[in-house]
Amino acid sequence: MRDVDFLALLVHHRHLSRNEVEELLPRLKGGEDLDELLVRTQGWPEDRVQELRRTRVGELPEIPGYEILGCVGTGGTANVFRVRDKRTHRQLALKVLKPDATKQAATRKGFIAEARLLEKLEHQGLVRGYGVARSGNTFFSRMQYIDGATILERLDEGAAFPEDQALRIVLETAEVLRYLERKGVVHRDVKPGNIMLDSDGSVVLIDLGFAAPEATASPEDSTVGTIQYLSPEQCRGGAAADTRSDIYSLGISLFHIVCGRLPFESSDDREVLRMQVMESLNSKELKGRDFTPHLQYIIEKMVAKEADHRYQSWSELIEDIQGQLDGRADLDFESHVRGH
Repeated sequence: MRDVDFLALLVHHRHLSRNEVEELLPRLKGGEDLDELLVRTQGWPEDRVQELRRTRVGELPEIPGYEILGCVGTGGTANVFRVRDKRTHRQLALKVLKPDATKQAATRKGFIAEARLLEKLEHQGLVRGYGVARSGNTFFSRMQYIDGATILERLDEGAAFPEDQALRIVLETAEVLRYLERKGVVHRDVKPGNIMLDSDGSVVLIDLGFAAPEATASPEDSTVGTIQYLSPEQCRGGAAADTRSDIYSLGISLFHIVCGRLPFESSDDREVLRMQVMESLNSKELKGRDFTPHLQYIIEKMVAKEADHRYQSWSELIEDIQGQLDGRADLDFESHVRGH
């Protein structure tokens, strides 16, 4: 790492002040070694300076038995790294709890609970979990490494998805969520950022950070999740999240996937919450984009404001989407036959 980058990271992570760096710069320009300067002027042990360099001032974890190959994702409480297991030479993903989050008992408990839940579940569309561990003060969970990108990353590249591909993505996601439903689990954070497409184009659900057994998803924690995708009952509070809440979140995700934007947008989170509760979906936007009436119907039923007016189970939604895809395939086949 270049000295200038090292100094910038030391300032960013508050190991040095800007004034301290300015005092060091003339001596660096005079040819003195930065690491030796830090030992002499800051009183840091030499091995501490080398550790800061190796870890990019704490941005890369040092966990015995694993070679860090790069950071592949970052969130509010944890970062995800692609690693190589030195014993098996297998690539894995390590989800590492951030130091500040480690100090919070509730966050630490939730992190461990997610890892243990993933370890018990097995579905081809769900990232595999291989347990949780601790190295010193670092908590991390071991997971399957998925070579691909999230739907949100694809959307951020500037392109919405065609209707058929979007429906297939939602269909595969719904099948994973039906598996969770049958295990008694509510996801509570369904969104494009938690849905990956692997290198083969298959859907993989990657995050169960807010998941909970349906029977224990209480009104007190009903507003967990990502505001832009929360159901009205979660936004209002006082109602436990259930399967229909996840269906609403997947419906907002489907709108986002085909339109390239969210239906309810504001820089003020409270305004987004109000929109989720009070404002209906703008169906004109769907009608103006040459989508089929079936897609419009599916989205509007998924995001009905009243939970009783939505699809009541994943199986019901899956049947509708599969029927729509099968019908479009039949039409394409008939058109192809007539064309020849």
